[in-house]
Amino acid sequence: MHDFEQLVDRHYAALYRFGLSLAKNGAEAADLTQETFYLWASRGHQLRDFSKVKSWLFTTLYRAYLSTYRHAKKFPHIELEDAIAELPSVAPSIVADLDGTTVVEALTQVDEIFRIPLTLFYLQDLSYREIAEILEVPIGTVMSRLSRGKAQLRECLLEARGSVAGKVIPLPGVERKGGVA
Repeated sequence: MHDFEQLVDRHYAALYRFGLSLAKNGAEAADLTQETFYLWASRGHQLRDFSKVKSWLFTTLYRAYLSTYRHAKKFPHIELEDAIAELPSVAPSIVADLDGTTVVEALTQVDEIFRIPLTLFYLQDLSYREIAEILEVPIGTVMSRLSRGKAQLRECLLEARGSVAGKVIPLPGVERKGGVA
């Protein structure tokens, strides 16, 4: 434990300043620094060359920052009252006509090659990069499969519930039977 305390004493201030330069907020910089030392306490024993501890700590803090702030960028915290104007208006009759069971059933009808990325992106909240790594395909392929999967899902919903589904999952500029979606 004495070695850990010495490590903290030696590197805390520099790591905190680095975290502050990244996060631009004292509390978040302190959180990043604490997380870095927590990770050192859990995994530091794996470092074979102790002369590289400083580099390991700074790299770990940077990766923690990227992980935290990528998630925050992808899923920003917005108060509902502030975003009311941006929310789509959906008529209650549409919600009543199209329930979760219908959507899940329609999703099972989508080709597996498209259903898997749809599920990972929309239901598991994974990024394109994470999906690409899981499926071992390029990011462009993930994007293409998501686009095609949404089109298939839209068609399945249109068949299941008629034109009501087109109002929930619109496809701008694409012709379909009975008019433009």
